[in-house]
Amino acid sequence: MDRFILLIAQGLGTGRSPVAPGTVGTLLGLPLFILLLLPGSFALFVSSLLVLSVASVWFCGRAETILGLRDPGSVVIDEIVAVPLCFAGWVSSLYFANGSMPGWTYFFGETIWYWSVVIVLLFRLFDIAKPWPIGPSQALPGGWGVTIDDLLAALYVNIIMLFLLT
Repeated sequence: MDRFILLIAQGLGTGRSPVAPGTVGTLLGLPLFILLLLPGSFALFVSSLLVLSVASVWFCGRAETILGLRDPGSVVIDEIVAVPLCFAGWVSSLYFANGSMPGWTYFFGETIWYWSVVIVLLFRLFDIAKPWPIGPSQALPGGWGVTIDDLLAALYVNIIMLFLLT
């Protein structure tokens, strides 16, 4: 069971990358984002974000215990789960403006793709720089400290994108 937990917590092995494991894990968040858009349900998208966030807390906490380390660099499920959340504001604005969920191709189409790149780059910036309160949030116990900083970084991304996309 520990091997399975680590497989998930380490992002199917992406977290074991010798170079920039957080960034490699972040890239795995893009297919997760696409997967969450496929059903075309806003309710499912939002509820999945909540469930995945709670699951990240649990997997990160268990991985810390298994590895005997506080916030191990190889644990990237928190980055993976945060990536779809980085797009949540944009998805929500499109849903409420159009009355339907955007397809995943919208975010990677030839006229819009660069905004998706901006989102990923902003997320990495906030995750690495850890402006207040992102940095202090890491002091929370267990998987909460590992996950919350990434969720807060995603919140910052949504705030910035609100201004850039309007």
